[in-house]
Amino acid sequence: MVVDDHPMWRDAVARDLAAAGFDVVATAGDGPEAVRRARAAAPHVLVLDLNLPGMPGVQVCRELVGANPALRVLVLSASGEHADVLEAVKSGATGYLLKSAGAQELIDAVCRTAAGDPVFTPGLAGLVLGEYRRLATHPVPAAPDEPKAPQLTDRETEVLRLVAKGLSYKQIAERLVISHRTVQNHVQNTLGKLQLHNRVELVRYAIERGLDDA
Repeated sequence: MVVDDHPMWRDAVARDLAAAGFDVVATAGDGPEAVRRARAAAPHVLVLDLNLPGMPGVQVCRELVGANPALRVLVLSASGEHADVLEAVKSGATGYLLKSAGAQELIDAVCRTAAGDPVFTPGLAGLVLGEYRRLATHPVPAAPDEPKAPQLTDRETEVLRLVAKGLSYKQIAERLVISHRTVQNHVQNTLGKLQLHNRVELVRYAIERGLDDA
């Protein structure tokens, strides 16, 4: 599904994705319409602009991902402002691509987003990881009666460590000489054990525990 308030841009993106073999199930031009149509069409990936009339894109993202954590959101925005990037990620976006990207770059980004990989315009991934490291320096103290963290297998911990370093599922599969599907299964098992909702939360969890530096 493609959401943008500029009809020509929205139609062009939808046309490029359809030509690349994607099934574009819906489009929308404002925030409230995006929420309504996404709930009805149930897209796998949402390509979302942030600057929308009626409701900002981050709120659209927050509402839709909150209701359906399996939804993948790729923000496609003209803004590269750090505050916008971080706000989008915190609202549940899987990736963030600038509108200066070419058509093939967008297509590749949608493919990777659908697979659950975080996709960022070069330079922005480091910004997001840096913010997580900053937050990790002030961890929330555990409550006295909080249960201990679930036990991960050695392989799950190994995959989690590589996720925290920013590697894609494909890169992790090549590094560990296992299949892409096996990597996805390990990530899904880890998410379930840790009661996390998406890969972005998983990266933060790993960084808080210093796994990205291991």
